[in-house]
Amino acid sequence: MNPIKTCLFLTAFSLPAFLSAQEMSAKFRKQVIAFESAESVGVMDVDNDGIPDLVSGSYWFKGPEYIDRFTIGQVKQYGEYFEDFSTIPMDVNSDGKMDYITGGWFEGKLIWKENPGNNKEWATHLIAETGNVETARGWDLDRDGILEIIPNTPRKPLAFYKWVSGGTFEKYPVWETQGHGLGFGDINQDGRGDIIMSDGWLEAPADLKTGKWILHPDFKLGDASIPILVVDVDKDGLNDMIVGQGHDFGLYWMKQVKTGNQISFTKHPIDPYQSQFHTMEWVDLDNDGENELITGKRYRAHNGKDPGGKDYAGLYFFKWNGSSFTKHVISYGPLGEGKGTGIYFSVSDLNADGKMDIAVAGKDGLVVFFQI
Repeated sequence: MNPIKTCLFLTAFSLPAFLSAQEMSAKFRKQVIAFESAESVGVMDVDNDGIPDLVSGSYWFKGPEYIDRFTIGQVKQYGEYFEDFSTIPMDVNSDGKMDYITGGWFEGKLIWKENPGNNKEWATHLIAETGNVETARGWDLDRDGILEIIPNTPRKPLAFYKWVSGGTFEKYPVWETQGHGLGFGDINQDGRGDIIMSDGWLEAPADLKTGKWILHPDFKLGDASIPILVVDVDKDGLNDMIVGQGHDFGLYWMKQVKTGNQISFTKHPIDPYQSQFHTMEWVDLDNDGENELITGKRYRAHNGKDPGGKDYAGLYFFKWNGSSFTKHVISYGPLGEGKGTGIYFSVSDLNADGKMDIAVAGKDGLVVFFQI
């Protein structure tokens, strides 16, 4: 096992660089869509009019104004949580209408919701009884152009679900157990996508259906973000990782160091002063040809019981400047002013102006930040 070497701060109390709204390379207009507290939002064309809509919790919201809303079906509530922990668009039954895949912690099921093409309630179909679903992600593991679905089920087996046809999926086991955190990307440059867990990375076999995954326990990431991003941050030809702490303080990147066939990682801080970086995206937000890191503090991830759980929520993007990340504040402040990330958010050009917008759900409401 290769140790993680930690870089020291220049000073014990140094703050991450950040820019004001006036100095930001991308600026945003905030539109509150709803005050529901579902924590996931997806972008898809529900009614096939060529305009992206929003799907979150029990409703979908018609674009481009996102004022009119329509019922999908009542999502069960457990305490502060709604049983809707992801919104992965997919035409599951190949009928030309976009459905979506979700799952939940309390019922432990991975399901898909069928778009009826009218204002009737969407039917719910079981994909698998998985155990507690922290959230799920869709990644093209076998590079056939179709997403495989991978739920993060802490302390339960890791598996992916491959779409077959007619609304059915096949299950393929990967590993006997997993922790809190999940990522996907080519770590060892063999052309295959590996799976990142909180306690190491799984080297993908040549045949994903029958081959054996190999665990490399090169790190321990704790209750890590979903996703853990696999990107070449410093452009040295080696894929690094970007990791948030989903239920504690800390956001950092792990530089890959390769000596011969030996791989290790060096930890570099991005923002150690906020907590609950539960989810993130890596997108070219400002159209400069370079991707930015979009993330923030989830609002009341464990009902305010996490370290820093009652601190102000916020949404940020971080821009790589060649040697470190610069923090740009999109939203920050008390409830009603600042906006957290929820558990699954979406980045898309919602109003066809050539600029990426951000749709964010959470216990602090559903909001769109339109880039201006």
